[in-house]
Amino acid sequence: MSTFTAELVGTMILILFGGGVVAGVSLHKSKGFGGGWVVITFAWGLGVAMAAYAVGGISGAHLNPALTIALATIGNFPWEDVPTYIAAQLIGAFLGGVLVYFMYLPHWKGTKDPEAKLAVFSTMPAIKHPLSNLISEMIGTFILVLGILALGTNTITDGMNPFLVGMLIVVIGMALGGPTGYAINPARDLGPRIAHFFLPIPGKRDSGWSYAWIPVVGPIIGGTFGALFFQQIFEGNNSITFWVFAIIVVIIFISAQMTVKNIKSEE
Repeated sequence: MSTFTAELVGTMILILFGGGVVAGVSLHKSKGFGGGWVVITFAWGLGVAMAAYAVGGISGAHLNPALTIALATIGNFPWEDVPTYIAAQLIGAFLGGVLVYFMYLPHWKGTKDPEAKLAVFSTMPAIKHPLSNLISEMIGTFILVLGILALGTNTITDGMNPFLVGMLIVVIGMALGGPTGYAINPARDLGPRIAHFFLPIPGKRDSGWSYAWIPVVGPIIGGTFGALFFQQIFEGNNSITFWVFAIIVVIIFISAQMTVKNIKSEE
């Protein structure tokens, strides 16, 4: 199996499990209907772990463009392979979304809420405020990438890293996922969102394209800063890029605070 195929299959597995649990909890007459946030966060985490175990020995199981770009930024992954990995991740995420659609085929018509249908495929904010939502995705992905790199230096966890990364996803979901649904992965959000757009889902709403840039840009900024932070603080490797990203992050935080009065709850 090539690295392209491994990233595609791994990301497809991830979305099948992750999108599948959201469908099981959200779609009417599913056996898991009403299972709640804890069920969703654990299934997403275990889905990441299973996907990583499946393809980690072939491609490294990035399964996430934000992680791929972050690793390339600090020199841990070749830039020339980045487009191939991201393409595979997006295709895999799209196919995962399609599989979830067919898995729950009779349930779409029986579910009246168009928001619930979109939530199976992609994230939307609990309270819409672009800069605040961007920060939520940045922080979540910062912690994700920082945690992955820290685990990589710990020989005590050899063989357990995919499971531990999965548990990290669970914690991020429980603690940091409330504001936006914690995409923390551009492919995880964009690929299934495209699937939602094209699939003939009865009674669906629009695919939320005005929000779609946030779960793409936020994770890339946060993940890259997480990698640079690890390199700067943990490894003592001083980099001008770290300070550039730090300034960008501070500007975003200040801008969010200055516009907080304009926040309105979603109807």
